[in-house]
Amino acid sequence: MTETLADPERELALSYAKAAVRPYLQTLWMVDERFGTIVAGTTEAAIGEMRLLWWREAFAGIADDILAEPLLERVQECLTATGSDGSEWGKMTEGWFALLQEPLEDQELERFAMERGGRLFALSATLLTDAVPSFVGDCGRAWALTDLSCRVSDAAVGARAQAMAQGIFTDIGRKTWPRDLRPLGALTVLARRDSISNGRRQGAPARVARMLWHRLSGR
Repeated sequence: MTETLADPERELALSYAKAAVRPYLQTLWMVDERFGTIVAGTTEAAIGEMRLLWWREAFAGIADDILAEPLLERVQECLTATGSDGSEWGKMTEGWFALLQEPLEDQELERFAMERGGRLFALSATLLTDAVPSFVGDCGRAWALTDLSCRVSDAAVGARAQAMAQGIFTDIGRKTWPRDLRPLGALTVLARRDSISNGRRQGAPARVARMLWHRLSGR
C-alpha cells in the first residue's frame, strides 16, 4: 500500500493517525477521492449516476466477490482487518449523487454535506477510536461544504456552500480534539479558515504550521 492521496493536505493530515490504522484510513479517503473524480469528470448526469451506482453495488457485495479493481481490493483488505461494513462505505455515493442534480438546491447541498462529509468523518472516526464525540459528523458536513466551495466552478453554488459551512461552524463552536482524532481535527481547522476566506492556497507555510499546531494542541 504505497499509493498516496491526490490532495497533499489530506495526506498530511492522515499521516497524524497511528501507523497501525493509517493504511485503512487512507483507503477510505481514496474511495472518497474516487467518487469525487467520477463526479468532476461527468458531463452527463445519467452516466455519472450509473458509475456511482456501480460502486455502491460493488461495496454492498464486496465481501462475497472481489472485483478486478485495485481500489476495491484495498477496501476488502481494510474491511477484513477492521470489521467495517462495506455497505456503509458505499453509502457515501449518496452525497456525490446530490451534486449531479439540476438545479443544485440547498437541500441537495445539505444532502451532499451529510452523506459525503458527515459520513466520511464518522467512518474515519470509527477507524481511529472507540469514543467518537457527537460533533464529528457536523464537522464533516462543514468540511465537505467548504471543500466544495473551493472547487466548484459555479460561483453562486460556491457562495451558498460557503455560507452553509459558516453557519455549521458557528453552531459547533471551537473544540479541542482528542489525540486520536486529530487527523480529522486538522482538516476541520483548515476548513474553518477557508469558510471565511476568498480562496485557499494549499501547501502555504501558514497552513502547514496551523496543522502542526493542531497536531500538538488539539485546538
